[in-house]
Amino acid sequence: MGGFFGVTSKEDCVMDLFFGTDYHSHLGTRRGGMAVYGKSGFQRSIHNIENSPFRTKFERDVEELVGNSGIGSISDNEPQPLLIQSHLGSYAIVTVGKINNEDDLIHHAFENGHIHFMEMSGGRINATELTASIINQKQSLVEGLLYAQEMIQGSMTILLLTPEGIYASRDRYGRTPVVIGKKEQAFCVSFESFAFINLGYQNCTELGPGEIALINASGIQYLSQPRKEMKICSFLWVYYGYPTSSYEGINVEEMRYRCGEILARRDLGKLPSCTQGHCQNCSAHSKTESGASVSAPIHPDIVAGVPDSGIAHAIGYANESGIPFARPFIKYTPTWPRSFMPQNQSQRNLIAKMKLIPVDALIGGKSLLLIDDSIVRGTQLGETTEFLYKSGAKEVHIRPACPPLLFGCKYLNFSRSNSDLDLITRRIIREREGEFVSPELLADYANPDSQNYADMVEEIRRRLNFTSLKFHRLDDLITSIGLPAESLCTYCWSGKE
Repeated sequence: MGGFFGVTSKEDCVMDLFFGTDYHSHLGTRRGGMAVYGKSGFQRSIHNIENSPFRTKFERDVEELVGNSGIGSISDNEPQPLLIQSHLGSYAIVTVGKINNEDDLIHHAFENGHIHFMEMSGGRINATELTASIINQKQSLVEGLLYAQEMIQGSMTILLLTPEGIYASRDRYGRTPVVIGKKEQAFCVSFESFAFINLGYQNCTELGPGEIALINASGIQYLSQPRKEMKICSFLWVYYGYPTSSYEGINVEEMRYRCGEILARRDLGKLPSCTQGHCQNCSAHSKTESGASVSAPIHPDIVAGVPDSGIAHAIGYANESGIPFARPFIKYTPTWPRSFMPQNQSQRNLIAKMKLIPVDALIGGKSLLLIDDSIVRGTQLGETTEFLYKSGAKEVHIRPACPPLLFGCKYLNFSRSNSDLDLITRRIIREREGEFVSPELLADYANPDSQNYADMVEEIRRRLNFTSLKFHRLDDLITSIGLPAESLCTYCWSGKE
């Protein structure tokens, strides 16, 4: 995925840009970059941050960069910001998103006089440069930004640093946020709303889907109307978003408390078992191979979150259920990076295992209920469960904070999965149904009231050796967020665009 931050000020902006960009380090793992504009024109610095934090790589650059406006980026993919010289003038550009019709856009660019591309990322044309090539096909930056939003299939939020200020263009369906902050003599634009609070900025406004604004030290000029349709990514609240951030006015940490609360209410039987009105026949009352009811009451001794993103969900569950919250394992953070930092999956699994240290006194002889943000491949959570059993746990009940992931993300690159078959759900479905699975059958597996859904969940439980497994329902997740269903992107769970 990735994050961005921009500053335009009547004074030097470099320190604000440095700290604001650094506050997006949880969103990207491979490349960091900053570009500034001042009396000497454009300056830029890009570093590899796979093995070192953004902060340590850019400490020297902060002393050398000088400017009154700038943009920064942390990315999982292409190096950026890029410096562009075109008939529209000079500008720096950063993007966050994913282009699904890349080949068509490259062909179109060549047909319209684009001679070559300079930047390559992982053997492919840099998506940020490709975006710039689309913008440059029009007669103004605003026309170009509007054109890019029409042409790009997928999602692309764009910041342009120009001598006039920063152009901010939120992606067409608002899948990622764009927040503008304000303080005396300066404005900033950010992915994460918390990134500018400690820098003295206050929330000013959020751009709507597809909206474009020009921001400089004197104020904000709105250049296009927001679109009516929004599809903001639901996974921002479940996992990717930082707890102190808010999107569309909804705080991440507070949403996660609600999520855990609703999970607990499901377990306590305070909510209907299904939406079909015939609970005696639905999957919530189906039997496992051993004959036990999937919805049989459980009696855990403690509730715990898998660090870090599962902790807030677990607090919500504990508050609602009355079951004590505890930390039966602690993440060792001084040296270990996030588990998805390395590109190699086996390395990520090893790091995930090494950095979680069990607290034996809270595990031995206990029945544990764990909440993780999601189950993707299942490898890490399966290994976590195994070391809990080895540490003496009596039972391990799992409650993921979102529904089963059935589709790889088409819009934001939030998962490193190269194929839907990387998902444990899709592997199980293929084994049950064969190579070809119709959209209608996949929809049935996504339906929490179907027998196919119940069988899939039971097979995940069996393979990963959980005592019980119950996913958050999609309707409950939407309730947890608090936005209308039509305003949320839930593609990875439902397959519906």
